[in-house]
Amino acid sequence: MKHNRPTVADLSAYDEIIDVRTPAEFAEDHIPGAINCPVLDNEQRIQVGTLYKQVSPFEAKKIGAALVSENIAKHLKERFLDRPKSWKPLIYCWRGGDRSGSMTTVFKAIGWHAGQLDGGYKAWRSHVIASLEALPIQYRFVVIGGATGSAKTRILQAIGELGEQVLDLENLANHKGSVLGVLPDSPQPSQKGFETALLKAIAGLDPARPVFVEAESRKIGNLHVPEAMIERIRGGEYLAINATLDARVSFLLKDYDYFLTLPDFLGNRLEALRTLQSRETLDRWQQLIHDSDWPTLVRELLEQHYDPLYQRSQDRNYTGTQDPGNFSTDDLSDSGIKQLAATIVQSRMAQMA
Repeated sequence: MKHNRPTVADLSAYDEIIDVRTPAEFAEDHIPGAINCPVLDNEQRIQVGTLYKQVSPFEAKKIGAALVSENIAKHLKERFLDRPKSWKPLIYCWRGGDRSGSMTTVFKAIGWHAGQLDGGYKAWRSHVIASLEALPIQYRFVVIGGATGSAKTRILQAIGELGEQVLDLENLANHKGSVLGVLPDSPQPSQKGFETALLKAIAGLDPARPVFVEAESRKIGNLHVPEAMIERIRGGEYLAINATLDARVSFLLKDYDYFLTLPDFLGNRLEALRTLQSRETLDRWQQLIHDSDWPTLVRELLEQHYDPLYQRSQDRNYTGTQDPGNFSTDDLSDSGIKQLAATIVQSRMAQMA
């Protein structure tokens, strides 16, 4: 009976989580740790759906059942024959309907303690949305801010290496946060996938200890940071990195070194600034790319685009600490970043002592 089915709260009671949706659905988002064993692949699902609409549900169900049976048999032979009798798999599809029901029926007939997730992926998605609304308030955030090129992400990671709790939003979003933050040949996750990864990251943190995070805007590339999370971060304790312009230029030349081998990619990215910069300025920057004059380009981008933008956003966004901690540096080399991270951690420990 349906009401006896396992729910999202029961995930940890199962040995393995099996997502029987198509590879395309799985790639967009899935329950963390799940494996994908589609009972219909991308093309088969379209084929059955088309039959359902254009011919009849009965014809669609016949073909669907044949394809599902073949696919379950294949997964059984290729992936599950070595599982012991005591094995407990949890199986889910989109809504907890026919696709997961078919595999659950077969696995139960074999003698395994298979469960079919009530509500399927949709129940998981509802859980993610509700959790991301409720959880952020439990955490105290220490926000690392600073102008573009201040090595905030690297400082955050170095703080993590010192044993502090960090939430690396740019890593989860696979993006460096600015208009030039796109990573070549490395797409961002879907919004749903990002939110699932974010929930997994937060759920692993201890609310009794502070969480270091980088100052972010509402959007990281194409992805939106959930509202409750951004509000909580913006009310956090704010620490400003004041790095010299020279240090920032040197850091960016190293951190964005892949642009030096992909001048066309960089040129295309700069065109995204056409609503913010004059044609004359953009033409000049394109010429600097053509001439491989990277230091001049980076310096001008910082002075004419990023720094004014940063100043405006800071005045609007951070309400937490009125008198932020300031950490000045003229060295954003690897050792300089480690030193800065240690100084930040020590100063906070001294404050709390």
